[in-house]
Amino acid sequence: MLTVLTIAGFDPSSGAGVTADLMVFAAHGLFGTSCITSLTVQSTVGVRASSAVPTELVRDTLDCLQSDLPAAGIKIGMLATAANVGVVAGFLEGLRARGSRVPVVLDPVLRSSSGRDLLDAEGVRAMRDRLLPIVDWVTPNLEELGTLAGRIVMQKEDLPTAARDLQAMGRGLNVVATGGHLIPPDDLLVRAGGEMDWLPGEQIVSRSTHGTGCAFSSALLSRLVLGDSGLGAAMMAKRYVAEAIRTAEPMGKGIGPVNHLWPLREE
Repeated sequence: MLTVLTIAGFDPSSGAGVTADLMVFAAHGLFGTSCITSLTVQSTVGVRASSAVPTELVRDTLDCLQSDLPAAGIKIGMLATAANVGVVAGFLEGLRARGSRVPVVLDPVLRSSSGRDLLDAEGVRAMRDRLLPIVDWVTPNLEELGTLAGRIVMQKEDLPTAARDLQAMGRGLNVVATGGHLIPPDDLLVRAGGEMDWLPGEQIVSRSTHGTGCAFSSALLSRLVLGDSGLGAAMMAKRYVAEAIRTAEPMGKGIGPVNHLWPLREE
């Protein structure tokens, strides 16, 4: 069984963050390990508070896992602080220097769906300067794409230029701009070679949509580790999220979680 690593925040309601990522990995037949970067107080109603994990603990966790359970792929989610962005960037730079070419997918978590900032301006700058040049994939939603690219992104026509600008910040960077807030919810894939593909989406009416960004990025990583092409992995990840929304049962008083484990129930 292949091992994959998630570096992200902890959501006690298990809709998003490391607990959700681990379910996505399990649903794809992969063994997941995790490095928690932030503890949050949240439920389906929203995020009440968050506290970043000390950088020393993040660094030690990554080194400990790498020495015993080296990952075949890495997903990065919420990092909480510029210092943690730097620690994760340093860890990846060390892997690259040692010849490791495992796929790395960055889900740039900047703000919660309830509107709470989860990474400050200094952290965003560090993400641009340190992380984007060394990851392989980045999966921003419309707001995250606009923030990182320094553009206003509100409609489908805004995506191509902003995605190209974001891609220029990396070397061999693949961008999937997720259009979950568009009607229809089409995604845009800009591959490292310059090819551009629209991934058509289907509007699914549901209040169980918490964790879609985490689910997409983790499913994308899973499919890449399992050997899919870039386009194939993005298409399969989009299908995975659509079914996770479609098969989710309402939970909690707010925006409930998607059904991360639907492939296991289907089997």
